[in-house]
Amino acid sequence: MKEQKQTVLVLDFGGQYKELIAQSVRKLGVYSEILPGNVPVERIAEKKPIGLILTGGPSSVHEKDAPSADPRLFELGVPVLGICYGMQLMCHMLGGVVKPGDQGEYGRVKAELDPDCVLFKDVSPRLMVLMSHRDHVKELPAGFVPFGRTKGCPIAACGDPAKKLYAVQFHPEVKNTDEGQKVLRNFLYDVCGAVGDYSIDDYIEQTIYEIRERVGNKRVLLALSGGVDSSVCAALISRAVPGQLTCVFVDHGCMRKNEPDEVESAFRGRDLHFIRVNAADRFLAKLAGVTDPEQKRKIIGAEFIAVFEEEAKKLGEISFLAQGTIYPDVVESGMVGNKSATIKSHHNVGGLPEEIGFEGIIEPLRGLFKDEVRELGRRLGLPDFIVERQPFPGPGLAVRCIGEVTKEKLDILREADYICRTEFGKLKKKPDQYFAVLTNMRTVGVMGDERTYDYVCALRAVTTTDFMTCEYTRIPHATLARTASRIVNEVRGISRVVFDITGKPPATIEWE
Repeated sequence: MKEQKQTVLVLDFGGQYKELIAQSVRKLGVYSEILPGNVPVERIAEKKPIGLILTGGPSSVHEKDAPSADPRLFELGVPVLGICYGMQLMCHMLGGVVKPGDQGEYGRVKAELDPDCVLFKDVSPRLMVLMSHRDHVKELPAGFVPFGRTKGCPIAACGDPAKKLYAVQFHPEVKNTDEGQKVLRNFLYDVCGAVGDYSIDDYIEQTIYEIRERVGNKRVLLALSGGVDSSVCAALISRAVPGQLTCVFVDHGCMRKNEPDEVESAFRGRDLHFIRVNAADRFLAKLAGVTDPEQKRKIIGAEFIAVFEEEAKKLGEISFLAQGTIYPDVVESGMVGNKSATIKSHHNVGGLPEEIGFEGIIEPLRGLFKDEVRELGRRLGLPDFIVERQPFPGPGLAVRCIGEVTKEKLDILREADYICRTEFGKLKKKPDQYFAVLTNMRTVGVMGDERTYDYVCALRAVTTTDFMTCEYTRIPHATLARTASRIVNEVRGISRVVFDITGKPPATIEWE
């Protein structure tokens, strides 16, 4: 095994950008991990970090139950960068004064930065930055000096260079801050002394070594959905232990056009055992008469497990179950530390029954973000249609088919969705996600000299960085017109096409 990589710890105080901070650090060549802000200093010391970053958050340091940190972390001799709430908390804990401002400061504003501060080396002295706060640091702790200001925030950056403690009120990790990556890079390399020893190639080498050590000559089973995570997981394990991985791909009949065949072709020729279970009729029988979207999800989830277990029993002795768990799953499920908030639970994190019937779980992607998983997939030779696959719900088209799910409606939706993805996919600047929805509404139309009464198809395209919020994508009218024309002319059963222009919030990206 290789020596431990240099590590920067991101301490989370409820900020929405914690994962973006950690991703940015990794992209700059330094390994990062997210821990809850109140993690004991002993655990921090065990990790031997070269630096700490305190995230933002929605709280005020003066609130009764405001998130706080172990005060001893500032005595470790480890460089610290506080961001937004992290700046206010640092200054507050070290004896400074934080008070509510006369008014909040939100959005992009111009900051004046001190070019002599190490954080702002080679950074424009006047910079557009993203601010998101109401409280201000009014008085600095002993030893701190100001390094930046905005019109509404007299102290927008500060630090104690002797102790390598720095803070910024703005968010350098987001695209809305110009040259923000330079600020982070300066902290990592000029303050923390990073050498840039982290890369995805190193991750591949290390993970393959660990899989081989743990699995030995035993067998591994993976439920392969065809999504990015499970596909990359399969490719990595098959490279580590050739011939010892069995992938079970359950086709529940709700996948997109050609998708089952594409998934199977992607793994043809790899050194693994691929089992395709065509269970569409079985799933459709269970979904008959069901219209509630949550009920659809539960039925498909339960039936998937039942089919998977049946197939597993046919295989004989299997020692390990593999899962495509990735780092955001772990973070959002509250599994990174003592009191991390649970944003949402994930089926493959902390939800396994105690008696799983396997010797253990293999989760080779558990430490990676989605962009790293995609890059890993490219390095492992997976085709683009797998690596660049858009988010697709587990129940598939069943939750893009409003109302009861039938084979007829799924076939109609498959064709409309294929046309939508083909036409929108031709755009130079593609949306982050785009698809068709078959509504349960019928509408009067005219085709030739005949009256029709067919379904309304809705098109959805969104632009987003994190899929937690989104804006609808302004698709050119010529593309919308061509897509709608193709759908009503080529897909029997649809007589009208509409375009969804709702953001998230108040809507969600999916319709169900």
